[in-house]
Amino acid sequence: MKAAIVRETPDGYVDLVDNWEPKPLAFGEALVDMEYVGLCHTDLHVASGDFGNPNEIGQRNGNFRRVVGHEGVGRVSKLAEGASDYLKIGDRVSVAWFYDACGVCDFCVSGNETFCRKVRNSGYTVDGAMSQQVVVNAQYAVKVPDGLDPVEATSITCAGVTMYKSLKVGETKPGQWVSVHGAGGLGNLAVQYAHNVFGAHVAVIDGNDDKLAAAKANGAEVLINRKKVADVAEEVQKATGGAHTAQVTAVNAAAFNQAVNSLRPMGKLVAVALPQGDMALNIAKTVLDGIEVRGSLVGTRADLKEAFQFGAEGKVKPIVEKVNFNDMNEVIDEMKAGSITGRKVFDFTTL
Repeated sequence: MKAAIVRETPDGYVDLVDNWEPKPLAFGEALVDMEYVGLCHTDLHVASGDFGNPNEIGQRNGNFRRVVGHEGVGRVSKLAEGASDYLKIGDRVSVAWFYDACGVCDFCVSGNETFCRKVRNSGYTVDGAMSQQVVVNAQYAVKVPDGLDPVEATSITCAGVTMYKSLKVGETKPGQWVSVHGAGGLGNLAVQYAHNVFGAHVAVIDGNDDKLAAAKANGAEVLINRKKVADVAEEVQKATGGAHTAQVTAVNAAAFNQAVNSLRPMGKLVAVALPQGDMALNIAKTVLDGIEVRGSLVGTRADLKEAFQFGAEGKVKPIVEKVNFNDMNEVIDEMKAGSITGRKVFDFTTL
């Protein structure tokens, strides 16, 4: 079967193969026939070996090539013993970055399971969604609700739940101002969740006018092209009085610095994107204005269930475009160039 796997020497691209076979099912696992899989910027990090070479993690059956992908949606086609307590044949489920965890540590039992020290991640520490069939832990595969377009559900599986959770982490309240730094796949969904679910006002910063136009269509009230202003933070301050929460989804360090300076006193910066390098903080502003800096890591199963439901209710509608599996490396180039508005989703139903 077809799959996209990390190259033997990771270089940021993938090899498309025709002879992939998923591992045999173990207790509590299910086999999923994939329908649609989105490409996330984290997949590019994995394919580049930025988190360590995924091919060297958990070698199995003498085949060390890792299948990428964690924005997957498909139908359950087979259940191992112990899986029927959670899923049934025909269920539409997600394959998310958060694959599973130990279930018993302090983080797992306190509702913070994504921080489990034994967490496994789809497309990195275990094979991911970008193949025609995928093995999942039935206890952790979140069902996609009826009424939610499965193509749109792929984006909510990662980008959507990531931004929904990060807005929670930022303690977003109705009527507050949220600044979103980066209007790509993550940022566009940040706008929708902030505006439509949390009832907040939204300012968006990006260097692409098409992405800013899409953000406006989805509820953003302040649009700032970072390439056309001298000082992004000053423009945010003038338009909003200072953001209560800044959500950084752009994959560059400059966005983090602009976000800090866009905040009002007691504002919260929530770091979501993962550029390489360090973030510089203005110590005086951080201390004297009581600024908080928080990291937010995807979302738990409960977060994803909630994020899906808002999509099913029509409060959130991801911008998606179905594309051909064979064009994956070209799509990677587009993502690297920052030219994609929303998400491109690979259609496995045509293979």
